[in-house]
Amino acid sequence: MIAGIRRRFRPWFIVWITIMWCMLMGEVTWANIISGLLVGALVVFGLPLPAMPIAGLHVKWGQLILYMLGWLRDLMVASVKVAWLALRPADPPRSAIVRVPMRVSNELVLSFATVLYNLQPGGSVSDIDIANRMWTVHLLSADDEEALAHEIENVARLERSMIRIFERS
Repeated sequence: MIAGIRRRFRPWFIVWITIMWCMLMGEVTWANIISGLLVGALVVFGLPLPAMPIAGLHVKWGQLILYMLGWLRDLMVASVKVAWLALRPADPPRSAIVRVPMRVSNELVLSFATVLYNLQPGGSVSDIDIANRMWTVHLLSADDEEALAHEIENVARLERSMIRIFERS
């Protein structure tokens, strides 16, 4: 039992929850700090999270920061494109559902990639086949083969970036 409690004890989670609790309460007082620590301990011990699959994960922070800057730029461009699709005086574009490979080896990295792709307007991952590392992606604008190939290349570029940033070479 003691070993189980030791495995569950994550002091940084308790500190983080305490900080969030004080922010939620709107002021830093002894009462808020103590109650935040109690809430944090209750969450950490009462609702234990599974271990994160980080074996073999190596973050290249410089490349991650550069990728996120490019991702923010792409977010702005995609937002303008989707807004134009919604406001233009033409019929809605044809959409498509395609299966594309996502060959990252770590499930945590696969979930990061899924979140990053889903946050971009214009497409969303509707299903993940973890065993075969395949995404089923709904594309908002797939009027022709060129647009479809462009979106598939975007997924491949995301895959290459995630491998370059998070996996050991």
